[in-house]
Amino acid sequence: MESTGTESNSTPFPNIPPIIESDNREYQDSGVPSTVAIAGHPLHPVTMIFPIAFLTGGLGSDFAYWLTNDFFWARASLWLIGLGLIGGLIAAITGMSDFLKIERVRKRTAGWMHLILNVTILALTSINLILRLGDAEARILPWGFFVSLVVGTLTSITGWFGAELSYRHKIGVVGAGSRRYP
Repeated sequence: MESTGTESNSTPFPNIPPIIESDNREYQDSGVPSTVAIAGHPLHPVTMIFPIAFLTGGLGSDFAYWLTNDFFWARASLWLIGLGLIGGLIAAITGMSDFLKIERVRKRTAGWMHLILNVTILALTSINLILRLGDAEARILPWGFFVSLVVGTLTSITGWFGAELSYRHKIGVVGAGSRRYP
């Protein structure tokens, strides 16, 4: 294909407007590597997959209990929420390390929103688990289901902010950029 001398407006980042903020200098550098990695592979993206799956599964099993009144779904919710909390704490440790050690994260509103929403999710998940201990079935409706719904919604929102940090601000990626602001 021949060049016509004019370049298209192609960008190395998603062609959508930033939700909160953007800094074009970050698109030009190589990115900031994660502080918690094995052989250069960041661990936070790996550790957050399971808590998201477990907490989403908890919401799904609460919904199934609401439809069927089958105790199986109450027990499944209890286990999924408990595993989601444990996995969330592990993900929080790796994410907090990057938050504390990479200045670029702390300079971004997306970094603060990601942190605040994830702490909120862990607190609500703890409440949801405690609420169900002793009698997993009696407390699902309405409060357990409601808390699971809020956690599921917040998980989607905080996931967006995490993606903003990784893809738009190039944080926690394979790169040799400065951990400071670009």
